[in-house]
Amino acid sequence: MSERQFTGKHALAVFVAAFGVIITVNLLLAYKAVKTFPGLEVKNSYVASQEFNERLQNQQALGWDVRAEFKGGLLILHITDQTGSPVKLSDLQAVVGRATHVKEDFSPDFTFDGLAYAAPAVLGEGNWNIRLLATNHDGTEFAQRIPLYVKG
Repeated sequence: MSERQFTGKHALAVFVAAFGVIITVNLLLAYKAVKTFPGLEVKNSYVASQEFNERLQNQQALGWDVRAEFKGGLLILHITDQTGSPVKLSDLQAVVGRATHVKEDFSPDFTFDGLAYAAPAVLGEGNWNIRLLATNHDGTEFAQRIPLYVKG
């Protein structure tokens, strides 16, 4: 029996197959990345950047601390001032979702019980982000992303 030889045609086939797999995977990953991108955060980033420092200073002057927890089917936000006292807000808006996609995003309806803000929620195990926009009674806005890990 004679041995088969590795010819130029074989080398070309291996080369084309290897790069074909690499290119196909790259195109698939690029398509998935673009398809799941949630979109623009602001319409004009230059204008938003001009107001950023002023908003940051106003927010830091509030001295608020925000902590989130999930227990008993409730999403609880503890918002405290510099003395550790609970803060009662003029307005509270939040979007809860995964960091990697927007299909599970929802806006909970928080109620204040005198100590914290709570809302019923169904959260699966894993990492969640709470994108919070709170308004103080003087009109100062407080925006923050709060990471939350839910144990199974």
